Amino acid sequence: MTSFHDCSVESELLAGMRLARRAIGSGELVVIPTDTVYGLAADAFSAEAVQRLLDAKGRERTSPPPVLIPGIPTLDALAVEVPEAVRKLVAEFWPGGLTVILRAQPSLQWDLGETRGTVALRMPANRIALELLSETGPLAVSSANLSGMPSATTAQAAQDMLGDRVAVYLDGGEAGTEYEAIGERPADTSSTIVDATGLGADASGELRIVRAGVISRERIVAVVGEELVAPVPTVIAPTATDGAPELIDDSDAAKSAAGAGDDADAAASVGDADPAASADDADPAASADDADAAATADDRTDAAAS
Repeated sequence: MTSFHDCSVESELLAGMRLARRAIGSGELVVIPTDTVYGLAADAFSAEAVQRLLDAKGRERTSPPPVLIPGIPTLDALAVEVPEAVRKLVAEFWPGGLTVILRAQPSLQWDLGETRGTVALRMPANRIALELLSETGPLAVSSANLSGMPSATTAQAAQDMLGDRVAVYLDGGEAGTEYEAIGERPADTSSTIVDATGLGADASGELRIVRAGVISRERIVAVVGEELVAPVPTVIAPTATDGAPELIDDSDAAKSAAGAGDDADAAASVGDADPAASADDADPAASADDADAAATADDRTDAAAS
C-alpha cells in the first residue's frame, strides 16, 4: 500500500521516515526530495530492489542508477581511487548538484546493472535525503519519473507518474529552487555529471563533463584548472533546409552530448575503460575492447542521480 507524507508537518515527517526506512529494508521503492529533483530510491545492495527501480521507470540494465551517499567519507569506501581533483570538487560542491563517476570497489556486493566497474556518486544537499541516507546507507537513486518524461520537481508530480509502484512518497516541497536552470534542457535543474575515470593517480588525463547541469563548466574549471577539463566536443547549428539542429562534430562524443539520456537527472556509470579522450595518455597499451567500452560510455550516461 502506497503512503504519501507531507514532511513540513513534524508528525508526518516522523511517520514518513519510519515507513521509508522500513520500505528500503524490505526491498521496496521510496520517492525522496533532493536539492535538484525528486529521486526514486532503492537499497543499493539489493539486486531485486534495483531491478524493481529500473522496472518502475521503464529502463534497461544498460542505464544503471547512480548512488546517493550521506557524506564524503563514503566516497573512499565505494570508489577504488579518488583523484585529488575529485577531492577538490567534492569539497567545493558537496553536498550539492555534482555527480562524479569513479571506478567502483570490486568487492562491493551489489548489482546496479551494466556498470562496467564504475559508479556514479553524489551527496545531495537536502536534509530529508541526508537523514534517510544516514540511517539506510548508500541508496541507488534515479530521477523519480517514467523514462522519457521530465524529472519530477514535486512529490505529487512523481506520484502522478509512478503511482503505486512506490511504497512511500516523502514530500519535501519543490526541488531545485536553489539552483539556476543552466543545464541542457529548459527549466531543468539536473545535477552536473563529471566522469573522472580518465584521471590518473599522477594527475594525468582529463575530467569529462558528460552532462551539463546546475554546476557550470566554468565553476568546475575554477576549482581544478582548465587543463584537467576536457573541451566541450559538440557544436550545433541550424540546417539550411528546415532549421532543425544538426551536429557539426560527428564524433560519437558529440552525438551523445547532443542527446544523452532520456531522464533529466540521472546518470548511468561509464565503462571499464578510460574514456576515449584520455585512453592513450592513461594507458598506451589499452586494448581494443577497452576502447570500444569507452566509445559507448556516453550512450549510457542517462539518468543520474537526482
